[in-house]
Amino acid sequence: MSRDPYEVLGVKRDAPQKDIQSAYRKLAKKLHPDLNPGDKQAEEKFKEVSSAYGILGDEEKRGRFDRGEIDSSGAEQAPRNYYRDYAAQEGQHGPYQNAGGFADFGDADDIFSSFFSRRSRGQSQMQGQDRHYSMEVDFLDAINGAKKQISLPDGPALDVQIPPGTRDGQTLRLKGKGEPGFGGGAAGDALIAVHVRPHRFYTRDGDDIRMELPISLTEAVLGGKIRVPTPSGAVTVTLQPNSNTGKVLRLKGKGAPVRGKENGDAYVSLKIVLPDTPDPDLTRFVSDWEAGKAQDPRKTMGG
Repeated sequence: MSRDPYEVLGVKRDAPQKDIQSAYRKLAKKLHPDLNPGDKQAEEKFKEVSSAYGILGDEEKRGRFDRGEIDSSGAEQAPRNYYRDYAAQEGQHGPYQNAGGFADFGDADDIFSSFFSRRSRGQSQMQGQDRHYSMEVDFLDAINGAKKQISLPDGPALDVQIPPGTRDGQTLRLKGKGEPGFGGGAAGDALIAVHVRPHRFYTRDGDDIRMELPISLTEAVLGGKIRVPTPSGAVTVTLQPNSNTGKVLRLKGKGAPVRGKENGDAYVSLKIVLPDTPDPDLTRFVSDWEAGKAQDPRKTMGG
């Protein structure tokens, strides 16, 4: 059985959702396979963390887990009935005394009792139960959409269409891919919790995408046209001269797709990066640059 998801994420049972999300992001960035190539232990821990967040990151699932309706893997828990639940009321048949012919299976709330009581009335059809699964997808596949396969414990695989703009923790429903029904009843559905792997430079903020873009000193001072990668492909942007680190560019419509609405935007934060190897000409220029020596970029900070 899977470990308690609260224990896996290292949060208290009464932790707010924002703390759960923060704990997941911290662990996911630390254990992501791309950052730990060949480390099987980190990979297994990453899967465990993702599975735990699949339960606690969804408020509805978290509530069901806390109430004991699903276990730590997301599977349905059998109802916990007690003898007193079946105690006969005055003037009624007891659970072992009714005339239905299948009384030994419990009252009408029990799944077997429900099945047999329906059969006794000639109503033999019953819809199958839903199956719960979990899958991980890459950030760009979640944003742009993709077709994936999920392997099932009993051997076969399901084709899953990831809709564009899919969010971390979102549940996809595949009609009729759950447990078979009884007596010709319809099959249940497959419910797939999607866990989005962190990207190395994109982060999602609602329907917007945020990223930090390195630029050279020459580009920062002189400006000009630069290529900016976005989840839907690179675009050309005109950079204004004298662009500082921290300046944010807004690329309209280059964020996450939203069904029935306009796409979110991409917000690009500039970061000036000096050459890896010191340049003697640049060093000499800065040493002789009197205006640069007079500049105090921290004067508004006090101290």
